[in-house]
This record gives sequence, structure tokens and C-alpha cells, in this order.
Amino acid sequence: MKINSIVIVCVLFLISCGPQEEKKAPPFYPVTQLIARDTVVDREYISDIHAFRKTEIRARVHGYLEQIYVDEGQEVKKDQLLFRINAEEYGAELAQARATLNSAIAEAKTAQLEYDRVKILVDKQVVSPTDLDVAKAKREAFNARVEEARSAVSSVTLKVNHTSIRAPFDGTIDRIPFKIGSLINEGILLTTVSDVHSIYAYFNVSENEYLQYMQKKLLHVDSISDEAQLILADGSLHAYKGKIETMEGEFENTTGTIAFRALFPNPDKILKHGASGKVRLTTEIKDALIVPQKSTIEIQDKTYVFVVNKNNEVRMKSFTPSMRLSHFYIIKEGLQEGDDVVYEGVQNIKDGMKISKTPAPMDSLILLAQHKDHHGRI
Repeated sequence: MKINSIVIVCVLFLISCGPQEEKKAPPFYPVTQLIARDTVVDREYISDIHAFRKTEIRARVHGYLEQIYVDEGQEVKKDQLLFRINAEEYGAELAQARATLNSAIAEAKTAQLEYDRVKILVDKQVVSPTDLDVAKAKREAFNARVEEARSAVSSVTLKVNHTSIRAPFDGTIDRIPFKIGSLINEGILLTTVSDVHSIYAYFNVSENEYLQYMQKKLLHVDSISDEAQLILADGSLHAYKGKIETMEGEFENTTGTIAFRALFPNPDKILKHGASGKVRLTTEIKDALIVPQKSTIEIQDKTYVFVVNKNNEVRMKSFTPSMRLSHFYIIKEGLQEGDDVVYEGVQNIKDGMKISKTPAPMDSLILLAQHKDHHGRI
């Protein structure tokens, strides 16, 4: 019985001297360190493309369309003849107006001779001054008829000239809805001419972006640029860079945006009036402090990250972003360069827990994001 007791004591002693159960190691999480670096940010805006000049060509006289000298899509030069409306009716009117003018001139000359004759008689006191007043009134009346006749000739001449319709500037002919022989009424639209050697791109920006742009312009900040690029409907980039020229005078009430206008060269005339695209604006930001969007969580309109301290404990911390890129936030305030932030798996972390760090260098994360897309060049 004594031997059994000794055996039991020895067994218990051996067990107590064996290896103790190891404590569970903290879970591993990738951690990145915040850095500040110069950043180039691209912003894209849907745009409407308009011709540099676009003018309606309308008939200014009534008549039959006698000749069409151009075709749809044709390039034309300034003052090139486009259409001719039958001018026979106006030619007859012009001949009659000229005849009336010649008759009025002859009558005015006769009235002038009569005035000169009466004046001589008045000077010799053969007739009374009243006769001279009468002759003078007749002369002025016939002179007025001459001016009226000249005006009529000018009016009909203008109508004759309007039967020949010419291009107002170099451009491209658009659709022509009428054929030769069509009866054309005054004011009817014959076609339009578009000048697309350059084009305007209109795009809307928010009030916040507008204020940022204007503040930088007023302060002459180097990072702000009026240079713009145009992305075409097929995703290709227009070969020529443009420039922001102006903006509209008021905001659109329904959208809270204001329209900007950029001018782009178009020497190859690839772009046409009514086309669509996107305007890309580039902004340079010096020493931008960035954080991956994967590292953030949003709670009640606030943005948080988990910062890792020297003891490898995580603490939830809020920050204010100033701009959002495709995969990163640019930090306005709340975080500092050198802060260690949990990069991934933040949904599984609790405030105050201890972790083991796996380095996730920021430079590698940036290269990975740039490989995916080009919305922001970090």
C-alpha cells in the first residue's frame, strides 16, 4: 500500500515536470506604413462635343430651288456657292424698279430746270417769290421720288443676290433635305455648315470641385492646370490636348453642377458636332498622405482605420479624406506619415486586440493598384 502511494506521487511529479500548454499566438494581419508622396490625380467628366462654329443656312427669298452645288458631308470654303433659287421673278422686278428710278430721275431733272427758270424770273422781279416756293416744293417732291425708287432698286437687287446662297465660312455641309425643283419658302432651313477645325467640349463639375478649382486659380497654385485631355467614345485618347477656356455663369439647380468649356484642336476633323466623350483633368498633389481603401471602414458617415502601436495592439482611429482615388484615399487630417495601419481583414478586428504583423509595403500596394487601372497615378 505504501509502494502504490509512492508510485502515484512519482507519476504526478513527472506530469507536473512535463511541458506546459503553450499560449495561443496572436493572429497575423498584413500591416502597411503610411507614406507621403507626390501624386497625380486624374478626374474624368462626361462631355458633349460641339463644333467651333455651326450655322443654319436658310432661304431668304421665296422661289423654286434651281440648283444645288454641293453634297452632304462636303468640305466647302467661305463664299463658295451652295444653292441657287430661280431669280426670273426678281429679275423682272428689278427691271421695273430700275425703269421707275430712271423716270423719277428725269422728272427730278425737269423740276430742277423749272426751279432754276423761276428763280431767274424772281431775281428780275418778273414773278412773285411764291412761284419760286412752288417750284422748290415740286423739285423736292421729285427728288424724294428718286430716293424712293433707288431704295426699291436696292431692295430688289438684294433679293436677286439672295437667290445665290453661299457658305459663311470654311466648314462641312450637313444634311440637305430638299431636291432641285422644290418650292422653297422664305426662312426655310436648307442645311447647316459646321466648322470643326477645333471643337468645344462641355462638361459639368460639382460646386465643391468648382470652388477648389477657383481657390487654386486665385492663389496661383502650381498644381492647378487648365490643360485637358479628351477620351473618345471608343476609349481612345484624342491626339491633341485641349485647354479649359471658360465656364457658365450659374449653377444648374437640379444637379448642383456648373458647366466648363474646353477647346481642343481637331485638324484631322475626326471629331464631329454632337459626338460624346470624356474630359480628363489632371491635378498634381505634393506630399499627399495616402491610405488604401481596403484598410478603411465606414461607420455613420465617418471613416476609420486600425492603427497598430508599438505593442502590436490595434486602435480604431477616424480620419478625414480629402479625395478618393480608385483604390486609395488622400488623407486630409487624422493620420500621420509613419502610422502603421492594418491593410486587410479589418472586418475581423476588434479595438484593443493584439496581432502579429505581416509587412505589406505601401510601394507594392501602389504598383498593384496602378496595374489594375489608371484613375489615379500615385
